[in-house]
Amino acid sequence: MKAMTLNGSKGRRELKHEMTQREVFLLRNKLKHYMEVDPHAKSDGKYFIRSVYFDNFENKVLNQKKEGYYERDKFRVRLYDFNTSYLNLEKKSKRNNLTYKQKCRITSDEYEQIRFGDIAWMEHDSRPLIQELYYQMNLSQLKPLTVVDYEREVFIYKYGNVRVTFDGSIRTSFRNNDVLNPNLAMIDTDPDIVVLEVKYDEFLPLVIKQLLQVNNLRAGAYSKYQISRMYG
Repeated sequence: MKAMTLNGSKGRRELKHEMTQREVFLLRNKLKHYMEVDPHAKSDGKYFIRSVYFDNFENKVLNQKKEGYYERDKFRVRLYDFNTSYLNLEKKSKRNNLTYKQKCRITSDEYEQIRFGDIAWMEHDSRPLIQELYYQMNLSQLKPLTVVDYEREVFIYKYGNVRVTFDGSIRTSFRNNDVLNPNLAMIDTDPDIVVLEVKYDEFLPLVIKQLLQVNNLRAGAYSKYQISRMYG
């Protein structure tokens, strides 16, 4: 069955598991013989990701994630390797068992306006995602709430468009939304927790299924945002 689309975005399947550093070490050594390392990674095979997540005073986004809503949306602004000249506004949507992602470029100045509540300009912006965030900020009182940092390691398998990612060293800003500040004080979460994500299109090739059969792997809807909010 072909993946459906949402606002032009193709739905993908996504599995998440919690792992320990030891389990990651063992699985990585298997994957590297069958999968390619992400070409965008640094020499150590990893890259740094920082995101600021939007939520409201009732923790709508967090609670929908915890309760496993089949239809939910999450907005974030993301940058890579502290490159503040390249920011993306992203919307990640869950519809039944498919995940959809939309994104558009956003400038540092625009994020700072959003951060301080200067959002009138967003209503008639040419980017549909900016407009949608504007309506959600008014309707649900969303605002940028928490910054989350982590290191990502990615393995790619072209058949089925498979991406296997290890997200570790997860840190949280304790409700500080100053995402552009390189000196932002961050708090460590559990250093032994790594979130494994497996993303693919219509099918997961058998060879990858077999490689991912790790003893005691804990399946679940783990989220870096959810983990970060456990610490503040």
